[in-house]
Amino acid sequence: MNYPWHLYFMAAIYIGAGFMHFAKPEMYMRILPGYLPGHKFLVNFSGFAEIVLGIALCFTPTKDFAIYLIIAMLTFFLPAHLHMLFDKRAAMGLPKWILIWRIPLQFALMYWAYWYLRI
Repeated sequence: MNYPWHLYFMAAIYIGAGFMHFAKPEMYMRILPGYLPGHKFLVNFSGFAEIVLGIALCFTPTKDFAIYLIIAMLTFFLPAHLHMLFDKRAAMGLPKWILIWRIPLQFALMYWAYWYLRI
């Protein structure tokens, strides 16, 4: 359990983001595409998953499995980011450049997680 500080920083980001799903669920429901059923369930489930995976990153027996699941989770989040880019209401008033920037950011986050498989 002696990992670099930035792995714990990444874990804290996911844990914090997960708690935000419960603190501001309306914000997360708004960015989900309409074709997805059960917005409230999806927001709660993804929030719970982020918290659990963030914690799992901190322990040797679960770290690698958590990394694979984080990469999968970030892949599943891509439709929400695309929906924000093309739907004005879902964009929440964010500038277009930020919405565009969020797409490659997802891939950067995937790579960041993948990088820790070597530790």
